[in-house]
Amino acid sequence: MTTPTRAVPAARSRRDALGARAWVTVVVVGLVGQLAWTVENMYLNVFVYDTISTDPNVLAGLVAASAVAATAATFLVGAWSDRVARRRPFIAVGYVLWGATTAAFGLVSPAAGAVTTTVGAAVVAVVVLDCAMSVFGSGANDAAFNAWVTESTTPANRGRVDGVLAIMPLVAMLVVFGALDPLTQAGRWELFFGVVGGVTAVVGVLAQVLVREPVATRPPADGYLASLVHGLRPSTARRHPRLYLLLAAWAAVGTSTQVFLPYLIIYLQRYLRIDGYPLVLAVVLVTASVVSVLGGRGIDRVGKQRTILPATGVLVAGLLGMFVARGTWPVVAAGTVMMSGFLLAAAALAASVRDETPDGRVGMVQGLRMIAMVAVPMVVGPFVGAAVIVGADETYVDLGVVKQVPTPWIFPAAAAVAVLVVVPVALLRRLARREAGR
Repeated sequence: MTTPTRAVPAARSRRDALGARAWVTVVVVGLVGQLAWTVENMYLNVFVYDTISTDPNVLAGLVAASAVAATAATFLVGAWSDRVARRRPFIAVGYVLWGATTAAFGLVSPAAGAVTTTVGAAVVAVVVLDCAMSVFGSGANDAAFNAWVTESTTPANRGRVDGVLAIMPLVAMLVVFGALDPLTQAGRWELFFGVVGGVTAVVGVLAQVLVREPVATRPPADGYLASLVHGLRPSTARRHPRLYLLLAAWAAVGTSTQVFLPYLIIYLQRYLRIDGYPLVLAVVLVTASVVSVLGGRGIDRVGKQRTILPATGVLVAGLLGMFVARGTWPVVAAGTVMMSGFLLAAAALAASVRDETPDGRVGMVQGLRMIAMVAVPMVVGPFVGAAVIVGADETYVDLGVVKQVPTPWIFPAAAAVAVLVVVPVALLRRLARREAGR
């Protein structure tokens, strides 16, 4: 196994300046992918909550099932794209199929009347379709597109690129809230899913023209099955301890956000009763996005790994602020701090993982990244949040039906999980001191 590529001085590499076409690809393919993920990660929960079941364990199970499917798909497609040394076909075809399955959610809406005759049938239909959507989306975005980003950037510009990519989920939320949220408020779920699915499929077609294959690296010498499990072997972790410690840190940060994120819109709507929650989220997302883009250059200058702990500290402060915030503007202030810290931490972690990615194993590392960024957070986090919600036992009555509602305690629970990032970061620093003493 080859060693990771290391940074070179900026003056020595003309690749440090990312070209206009590459930037357009990063923004367009990255943003539209996050539009689809916004539907899956946030609005699908609202759809289920409003039309099928208010049980938080149903929402947690839905998130967990899609996370497992997404992780498996990233491993399979990542190793496959490593072996053929191509990323563009997986991005283009995957986005088209991703869009089709996203649009298909409209078929299980109550208005469609096809499979929602019982709660159980509706839950099964949504889970199956969500897993299919996650397979196509993760293969195209998490495996192929993220591998393409790693291969198309250098250690000197990854902080900037990942600073931009880190805001894409928030920009996507802003676009959805501003342009499409009225459709969900009116119960027009078929059109909502159809628009997002159609846009995703169109970008899949455009990707065939936009995406330029980076300089090919030598495919792994081992067979496909061996390559598939290569990153799961303890011997691989021993040869690349920095990579795996960074992934552990990412898992801690990611899990903390999944404690509250699946329930965030419901919390704003039902517990705080903020009718103008799209405006609240818009202000938070715009402000935090600006912080992330400006902070990307600082991450490159200060040092990616040195930024992880301070950024996570900002995230924790924002989470504690959300616990006590009541009313629109206190929530805006606390939410801005919270999301700014998360975006900066995510950008620093993403860029650090790219720096430690071994040559010829870029796609394989995307599978490991999915375990840290998606599988662990989305399997563990929502159930932690659900347990907190059930334990608090707060309810409200809607049209004579008693429904459970998320409470502020999800935020300190998320902060407690985020603090665990101290452990892998401390081990990284100890490893750096040991290497420096050799």
